[in-house]
Amino acid sequence: MPHAQVAATGRKRSFQCTSNLPKVLRGMPSPALPWLLPVQAEWFDALAALPDNAGEQMSCWSELVRLANHDLDGLQTMRLDRRLQRLFGPAPPHALGITLVRLAVLASATVEHLLPSLRVAALRHGLWLTTYVCGYGQYVQELLDPDSGLHAFRPTAALFALDAPHLLGSFDITDSGEIVAEKLHTILTRLAGHWRQARNAFGCTILQQTLLPPAFDLLGNNEHRLPAAPAALVTALNAMIRACSDPEKADIVAIDTQAARDGLHAWHDPVLWLRAKQAIHPAAATLYGDLVARLLAAQQGRARKCLVLDLDNTLWGGVIGDDGLDGIVLGEGSALGEAFLSFQHYARDLSRRGVLLAICSKNDRANALEPFERHPEMRLARTDIACFIANWDDKATNLRRIAESLNIGLDALVFADDNPFERTIIRRELPMVAVPELPPDPALYSACIAAAGYFEAVRLTGEDIARTTQYQQRAQHESQRRNTTDLAGYLRSLDMELSWRRFDTLGLARIVQLSNKTNQFNLTTRRTTDAQIASLIADPTALTLQLRLRDQLGDNGMIALVAGRLLGTDLSIETWLMSCRVLGRHVEQATLWLIAAEARRLGAARLLGEYRPTPKNAIVRDHYAQLGFSLLAETPDGVTQWALALDGAITPPDFIRIIEG
Repeated sequence: MPHAQVAATGRKRSFQCTSNLPKVLRGMPSPALPWLLPVQAEWFDALAALPDNAGEQMSCWSELVRLANHDLDGLQTMRLDRRLQRLFGPAPPHALGITLVRLAVLASATVEHLLPSLRVAALRHGLWLTTYVCGYGQYVQELLDPDSGLHAFRPTAALFALDAPHLLGSFDITDSGEIVAEKLHTILTRLAGHWRQARNAFGCTILQQTLLPPAFDLLGNNEHRLPAAPAALVTALNAMIRACSDPEKADIVAIDTQAARDGLHAWHDPVLWLRAKQAIHPAAATLYGDLVARLLAAQQGRARKCLVLDLDNTLWGGVIGDDGLDGIVLGEGSALGEAFLSFQHYARDLSRRGVLLAICSKNDRANALEPFERHPEMRLARTDIACFIANWDDKATNLRRIAESLNIGLDALVFADDNPFERTIIRRELPMVAVPELPPDPALYSACIAAAGYFEAVRLTGEDIARTTQYQQRAQHESQRRNTTDLAGYLRSLDMELSWRRFDTLGLARIVQLSNKTNQFNLTTRRTTDAQIASLIADPTALTLQLRLRDQLGDNGMIALVAGRLLGTDLSIETWLMSCRVLGRHVEQATLWLIAAEARRLGAARLLGEYRPTPKNAIVRDHYAQLGFSLLAETPDGVTQWALALDGAITPPDFIRIIEG
């Protein structure tokens, strides 16, 4: 299709313009990604302008990520995937610091048509995805056979993409409730066993796809009253899978929920099922890929952390500086006012589950604060906001200030602004910031941001719930530190208490979360799974430390992790990471004292450390040198090896109390 025609007619799905596809595919509605930019002629020109081989690989990668962040149809997705494979081959060079994920798709149906969308969706999240598909219906055999292609592939993530006919084929419509319950329990037990087999064999994360509902009913509205009806079975098994997923450390790909929003016909076609055993409609491939990729990104710590909000016509209707407190539209009594109120509810709920909120507004600060302080219908309070910036500077500058103030990367921000002009500028100036294409009606703001999956989470911990308070405490610390001339006295006045204990099952969820989310103060940026942490817990020769910091302003939560293993008389530090919230307080020296004490207990005479550079961890390049380690070796790509003998005295700062517990 010519570029001009695409621009003039809007989006065209690949199945609408491919003549050799079955008629049932043509004209079917397709789930889209409306929070992304629509494809225009510029997209095709930019794709064509990429070189045939990656001479400037980092710039090519960045451009591919930008192109992936458009609302692509199936044909555009395949074109981008082909160019991705042509430019980088099997994998991008390690020196680029791109996170690699090896995904095995363990399917009972045909899934090859989904693979380009999986890879492009991963690209959208900055991940390189390599895929492996088990032989048709052979996932159990490949799991059990150590010589299979699956075992040779050694996935870092395994997606169980199983269909309802495969799992529920043993039922008869006349089965009683008791028989149904017994059979479902057997199915779930077998499925959970497969999860454990994959996790034990590969140390991989587990993704379980839910079942799509059936295309027909037997009873109608009261289908649930027939225990063995297909709809009742699917509903029951999906509920059981969800209940089992937490103790079994599996993450859910909720295609049943998405199909309920889009309509089953957009996700499943009985004709394609019978002809090609495609359980998922090709037209739904792009959204399916996004659902999986955002989960993989969350497992890698790549979920966004902060929602940055404009004020005028984003949190309320009107302009506070012109219309005044009484003139803005907000609250009960009008559809528009209730729409803004609903969006504030959504933002507040995000804050309370651990997403940071920030304000970025072109306004006088006093005017911007007035609704938070005086408007009776405001649902967001000033205390819900971790960083509040209102001035007349350009918003790109202010977004940089927000990221610096919160000590997070620009790629952790989502910028929500009703103004297309501001959105366009931020996309151009700060392409790493996520900028949803908000719809014209504020009633749809929440749905747009939720659908994008920016804040996908696989676990919810106590630290998540307390995050806004912790960042506000950090801001107080920074303000006090900048205003003091006696840094040592200030640190002593904080009355810091560093508590530590070894890794344990109680802290496992937070340990995995922190290891997969921390990017800046992370010496090796090794990502971990529940199974890998569990193996460390069970290993008596492993050094493991989880640290928590409290001070006069409150509890900072778990702020550091250290893990290492004995190599003869050397203790090799495999992981050392810390939250940037506590930088500048000499916690590093206190942690080194703890590492040395535990290493001596294990019989070590020397500590070995490694620094592996990434695009985000330059802050710790000199970490070991500053702690007195000696450089042993350095590779051409910047990986350094360090050593510290344990025969000398290592003392912690005298203004930090260190306790076990």
